Amino acid sequence: MDAAVKNLKTDIVAIGRVLWEKDLASGFNGNISARVDAEHIVLTGHGTCLGLLQEKDVLLMKVSGELLEEGKVSTEKLLHTEIYKNFPDVKAVIHTHTTYTNAFFLENDVLSPRIFESKFYLGDVKSIAQTTPSVTDATPIIGHLKTNNITVLKNHGTVAMGKNLFDCFVLIQCLEEAVKVDAISKLYKRLEISAISSQQKQKEKKADKKYKLFSKEQIDEIVRVVNADKQLSEMGAKTNMTMDLAVQLDETGEIYSFCFDKGRIKKVGKDGNAEFLISAPESVWRAVFNREIDPFVATTQKKMNLRGDFAKISKWYAPCSRVFELWQQVPVE
Repeated sequence: MDAAVKNLKTDIVAIGRVLWEKDLASGFNGNISARVDAEHIVLTGHGTCLGLLQEKDVLLMKVSGELLEEGKVSTEKLLHTEIYKNFPDVKAVIHTHTTYTNAFFLENDVLSPRIFESKFYLGDVKSIAQTTPSVTDATPIIGHLKTNNITVLKNHGTVAMGKNLFDCFVLIQCLEEAVKVDAISKLYKRLEISAISSQQKQKEKKADKKYKLFSKEQIDEIVRVVNADKQLSEMGAKTNMTMDLAVQLDETGEIYSFCFDKGRIKKVGKDGNAEFLISAPESVWRAVFNREIDPFVATTQKKMNLRGDFAKISKWYAPCSRVFELWQQVPVE
């Protein structure tokens, strides 16, 4: 374990310096941790500067909270340990006090990015009310992180988790840039545009009926809704969206494949060798069908796995996004 601990401490020192150089950390604000194994993590100490970290500033401790090295661990140890307890696959957590993100969420509760790349990586980023300088109750944070690997604590800062430290860094940087774009866009005078008709504005309505996840009835309803959608039909024809897309439930291995021809589903099968395969555990699929997470975001954040050429499927971003919107019209029990 000694070598693993040393390597992780070195990585934390390095990522702390990058956060500092990119203006994503300042002063003595922020903390970083990484998982050593199921029972141990390393976490930055109290009163440390992320841009000037040394290995001695990163302390070994148990996920249970017991400190194993001399020093004083970050006051946010509860935040970090609770995330590791609730997400066994998470290997790293970064908490920073990013300037533009904090400013945005002083005035707003949710950020819905408008730039494609930000949409891919972030989805809608929600905030949580924070009334203390350090986290004393991680429950609402854990709830948000189940559907998005990044969330914001109002009046405080950003929390990101991932498979490694770089995953966390990218999310934090992407959020800060998305907030900057949003702020800058408001400096420009909006051009007058024609009003969008009420028919074009799709209003979210709670469906009266809910379906058993991955049941034949649910799949049949997905096909009906997709093929009845005029907007998707036009998008699919324009982009020649012709492909095989399969979905898989991790727990059972059950697969359904949709054969698309210019945006319309011509056939449903059980082909696990489809050109594109999206797989995920039951909890994630439920979140997708119940409008809690966008499948593109779930894929980039590694909550879902995509087999196939992501660059190729991205050329059908618009029709695929519409497909995923339509999926949400078929909620599950």
